[in-house]
Amino acid sequence: MTPLVTFAVLVAAVTHAGWNAIAHGVRDQLLSFTLIAGGGALIGAVTALFAPLPAAWPYLIASALLHIGYYVLLMRSFTLGDFGQMYPIARGTAPLVVTFLAAVFVHEVPDGRQLLGVAVACAGLTGLALWGIRGKDARPHWPALLAAGATGLAIALYTVVDGVGVRASGTPLGYIAWLMILEGLAIPAYALWTRRAALLPQLRPYAARGLLGAALSVAAYALVLWAQTKAPLAPIAALRESSIIVGAAIGALFFKERFGAPRVAAAGLMVVGIGLMLHAG
Repeated sequence: MTPLVTFAVLVAAVTHAGWNAIAHGVRDQLLSFTLIAGGGALIGAVTALFAPLPAAWPYLIASALLHIGYYVLLMRSFTLGDFGQMYPIARGTAPLVVTFLAAVFVHEVPDGRQLLGVAVACAGLTGLALWGIRGKDARPHWPALLAAGATGLAIALYTVVDGVGVRASGTPLGYIAWLMILEGLAIPAYALWTRRAALLPQLRPYAARGLLGAALSVAAYALVLWAQTKAPLAPIAALRESSIIVGAAIGALFFKERFGAPRVAAAGLMVVGIGLMLHAG
């Protein structure tokens, strides 16, 4: 985790929170993700013209399928719950799973201090995520929690697949280009099939916002994939989830969601965990 890699991942974290906020801000989630996924496919197609062809097609196909599942689960999460709560849960469940999967399948076993840092960061993320999750009957809103947790599992799976795939591809730029193409066509195709002639007029009011979200999405993940060629997967996954602090702040500022003392304390715990993680070894 060199300073350059750390900076790249932090920029990706802020950018990622930004495009998720744009997606959540559109009430019709199918329209939002049609623009973001379709715009990403368009950016990928242009980029592919200038990038070498990757040599990791099994990983690309597996990752594209996982990303499509991730989009569906994320849409469901945003439909059921607040942005400032669904986003932290979705992101916060991923780092520990990535740590386990990377140790088993990539043989990247963290040392004790790094493992402690990931665990402390995830504890902070969990506190940040779970505080204030309540349904109208004052009980936990389980459908929202399950959708967000499943989203986090999808994130962990595609993170490991892409971490291995981008290293095997020989070209991080080519890998991200073709990943955007493969993952970006499914949701627009579904939207066209279900909305038909009504789709284009429905998309038009959100076109600029959605395409901005697409550009932010591609930039965020391209930075993460590049970082995965330079450093172990687990600390990148944990550092990337600093986007949760940005997401919670966006939820409070723009969506008028609560951000009280418990969330501030949880965010502080997360910063301590990241500090331990980055100074491991």
